[in-house]
Amino acid sequence: MVNIVISSLRVAVAATFTALMSGVAAAQGYPVKPLRIVVPFQSGGSVEPIARLVGQKLTSAFGRPVVIDNRPGAGGMVGTEYVAKSPADGYTLLAIPAAFVMNAALYENVSYDPVRDFEPVAMLASYPLLVACHPSLPVHSIKALIALAKAEPGKLDYSSGGLGTGNHVAAELFGHLAGVRLTHVPYKGGGPAFTALIAGEVHLMFVASQTAAPLLKSGKLRVLAVTTAKRSTFFPDVPTVAEAGVPGYEVNSWNALLAPAGTPAAIVKSLNAEINKGLRQPDAMELLAKQGLELSSGTPEEAAAMIRGEVAKWTKVIKAMGIKPQ
Repeated sequence: MVNIVISSLRVAVAATFTALMSGVAAAQGYPVKPLRIVVPFQSGGSVEPIARLVGQKLTSAFGRPVVIDNRPGAGGMVGTEYVAKSPADGYTLLAIPAAFVMNAALYENVSYDPVRDFEPVAMLASYPLLVACHPSLPVHSIKALIALAKAEPGKLDYSSGGLGTGNHVAAELFGHLAGVRLTHVPYKGGGPAFTALIAGEVHLMFVASQTAAPLLKSGKLRVLAVTTAKRSTFFPDVPTVAEAGVPGYEVNSWNALLAPAGTPAAIVKSLNAEINKGLRQPDAMELLAKQGLELSSGTPEEAAAMIRGEVAKWTKVIKAMGIKPQ
């Protein structure tokens, strides 16, 4: 019996050693072909700029092309599922927004697990959503917005990049805590949703700062508040939703890069090191600042811990608030 146990242990140790050596060997020659970063939304949304910046930095670091692959659908779940089922070899990566951690709580039949089916590579950036309205809306504060929404329930509408996206959940949470009813108008991506706001097709949008930043001085939209707990260093004169009239409201947005579960640790660490180095370069820092993005950095393990915490947090919030994907 003892011999059987020892033999089993030897087999297990050998298998583990073989797997580790295989991962190291893969990393030593990595990459030998182009990489693909999947953006699970249409072109023009808030995720694409940071994905393209990361792609440029990895291209410079590795000397291999990095292709940005937009795969929209189902609030980001189509592209996310594609990556979850891709080979775990480091050549197919996923750029995600904070909505990634919300879908599992919003939808009953999600085909992937946001924690089990991915290897976090790196946190990329964090940013607030801006509560922005079309200039034709006669409000200049969150309190005035709430008063108008209460006076005319359901008349005010807001755009989003689709059901279950971050701007959808942020607006629903706002409505719940403020005690108002807003009408949701989903679009096929954050870009079209923002275009609709600028065109006056909708009244409001909880829009990513990097999407709205280029137009903040144009007069084509009015910003009422930021969604974070503290004021943004990039928009210091804009109050938070909480201080402007909705106590307890907080939505933090971020971007991260993931790989399929099982991707060799050596490859993940190599990607993490090059991304952290690339995003700290002066040209990258300047671009991030122009878009109202704060650099996030750290190890893959820290990224994994952060994502686990966000999944637990938003699952609790969404279930408690009864937010539905419609």
